[in-house]
Order: sequence, then C-alpha cells, then structure tokens
Amino acid sequence: MSAPAQQRPVAVIGAGAIGLSLASALARTGRPVTVCGRTPVDRIEVTEDGIPESWPVTHTSSPADIAGFDTAILAVKAHHTDQVADWLRVIADPGATVLVAQNGVEHRRRVAPYTGSASIVPTVVYLNVERTVPGKAILRRVGDRDLAVRDDEAGRAITAELTAGRMRVGLEPDFATAAWAKLLTNITANPLTALTGRRVEVIRDPGVGGIARQIMTEAVRVAQAEGAALTDADVDRWMEWLRNVPPGATTSMRQDRLAGRPLEYDALTGAVVRAAERHGIDVPVNRLVLALVAAIRPEEETR
Repeated sequence: MSAPAQQRPVAVIGAGAIGLSLASALARTGRPVTVCGRTPVDRIEVTEDGIPESWPVTHTSSPADIAGFDTAILAVKAHHTDQVADWLRVIADPGATVLVAQNGVEHRRRVAPYTGSASIVPTVVYLNVERTVPGKAILRRVGDRDLAVRDDEAGRAITAELTAGRMRVGLEPDFATAAWAKLLTNITANPLTALTGRRVEVIRDPGVGGIARQIMTEAVRVAQAEGAALTDADVDRWMEWLRNVPPGATTSMRQDRLAGRPLEYDALTGAVVRAAERHGIDVPVNRLVLALVAAIRPEEETR
C-alpha cells in the first residue's frame, strides 16, 4: 500500500516560474514540497487573477536530502539539465517519477542519462508564468489546458494528482505531435521577444508576425519528417493563439536576456535545425534566428 500524500514529499528541481506553478498544484493536494537549490525559500506563492495563494515548503541545498523521494519536478531550463545531474541521480530508482517540465522535443534524450530506472514523464507546458522574486510567481492560464502529458501509466498517475490540484492536464497518446505543436510557439515567441526586447504582443506587428509564420512553416516540414501529424493549419492555429495571449504576457527567453542569464535557444530552434539536418530539409529562417540568438551575450549587457 502506498503512503498517503501527506507522507510523500515532492522535490522541485528548478523553482522558477513553471516549477513553482506545478509545485503549487501538488501542494494543494497535501503533498509536502521540498525546493532544491542554492536560494533559501520557506514559502512559495502563486498569484492568479490578482489573488495570491501560498504554501510552506522545505528548502535544501543537498541532493542527499531528497533520497527516497518518489516524485520530482524537473523545471530547470533545458540547457541547465547537466548542472542538476546530482539531484536527478539521487531519485533514479524504480518507482520514482520525474516530471520533466522543459521546452523542446528532446525530453527523454536529455534526462535519461541521469534518471536510471525512474519513470520519465515529459510534458508540454501551456501556462504563461512570470517569476517575480524567488519563491513567488504570477500565473496566467492560456487556452483550455495548462499541461499535456504522455498517456502512459506514469503519466496517468501524475495527471490525477495535478488535476486534483487544479491543473488542467490533458493526456496525449500522440505526444510527439503535441510537443512539436507547442514548439511552434516556442521557436517564435521566445527568440522574437528576446531579440526585440518586447513582450509577446510583438507578434501582432505585421512584419514580426510574417517572420513568425515563416519560422513555423519551416518547422512543420521538419515535424512531419519526425513523425508528428502537423499541417499548415497548425501554423494558422498557433499564430492565432499567439496573437491572443493575455496582455503583458512575456517569455522565459526575454526574461533571461533582461536578467543577464544564458538563453535557452539550443533546445528550441537548435532542436529544429538538428532535426532538419537529419532529414535534409532546408530551414533558412530558423538558421538565421538561431545564429542571431546564439550571438546574444546577455551577461555582457548587464555589466
């Protein structure tokens, strides 16, 4: 018999905007939350529609403290995965679940080297969340779901808990299509907001919107070669979605540039270019965007 939720702590590896939001859902179900990392946090707070809600948490800077945990939320940026390898190795046991809340389409390839026999649950995150200070975030829900999860045994189990914690989660039997569809928005909104310094409404500008459409159209060809069931209709769908995001919505790449942090372009546009190379598909606009974003040195701009 499994232990009740109140006795089953969950580790949050990466307490940024997304990590805080997912942790808050599990906290609502009664699961104790342990925040992993250098910055001490004793409470987490998520504000939605102007209403803050908070929960006490435990903080640890030692991977040994999460030994025996059966659930972890991995929400560091994709390019920081190897930096948290020690945390992942501690919970790499049969029966453990690692919910991977990262961008891109290479979740398993990126995480599997560190997670041993643990179940990897890749996700597609639709939430728009902005971390204001350590431990606090503003949550904006977009569309009719917050998260998509692969429809398998481990995915169904964590979905039940997240749903109980007021996350709107969809189970995806065709996860590859869902992941590539979300990538269409990430490879447009993220780099274009980082390059222009503006929030997501920049996509409404005709010139920028035209570039966004070209980026997506190229990526659809690549996604089809990778086995995803996308068409040009998905370009129309996701362009419309971006044009109608809530006012003030930002992106993680824009936030990282403003804060002087490294940018997560390799897991996004880099993944498209790598897949295009595997299939011999020409993606000139994506290559241009990759070169421009890779050339940004945000840490130099903040000096």
